[in-house]
Amino acid sequence: MGTSFTHTFIYELVTLFVILDPVSTIPIFLTATLGQPRREALKVAAFALAISFAVLLFFISGGQLLLRVLHIPMESFQLAGSIVLLLFGLKLVLGKVTEEAAGIPEGTSVYERAIHPLAIPGIAGPGAMLTVVLLADNDTRTFGEQAITAGQLSICLLVMFGLFAASSFLYRVLGRGGVEVISRVFGLILASIAVNNMIIAIKLSFGLAA
Repeated sequence: MGTSFTHTFIYELVTLFVILDPVSTIPIFLTATLGQPRREALKVAAFALAISFAVLLFFISGGQLLLRVLHIPMESFQLAGSIVLLLFGLKLVLGKVTEEAAGIPEGTSVYERAIHPLAIPGIAGPGAMLTVVLLADNDTRTFGEQAITAGQLSICLLVMFGLFAASSFLYRVLGRGGVEVISRVFGLILASIAVNNMIIAIKLSFGLAA
């Protein structure tokens, strides 16, 4: 039982970490904090991660309940989330997300820099929302199991804070070109995941074999 729990925990943790995709958010973070002192840049990171945690915690604790109240089938939510994820992935591939971050005007507060596009949809994007709803599964999992999902989310976000803190070093090592290449590759991976989820959602909606 212990081995099974450990395997499940690690599998879900890795799945969530991949969907959160910290590598693709590093260029967004660097662009959003360009010209800011390191202390202010770390504040942006902390606020963005805190906002993301709050949003995703809401979906962990009541995502399925909200869908049920609104009479939205999980398949429809999965399809809608996949479409938004596909659009975000394509924007990463085309370099549009960093362009949006670069367009943040001077004098923008730390909170505003943290919210868009870093926290939403960079970190707490549709893929992450869908993933935590599926992992928490309000219909079958206990409160304790949902708390474990929240703990997994906390671990992922703490690791992401460490990556953001080291992003300047990573940027110096990889260079702007290297970071852009990695960002676009991960954008392509996100787009592929989105297309796969769209196919699954369509099959489930029409009762086709998965």
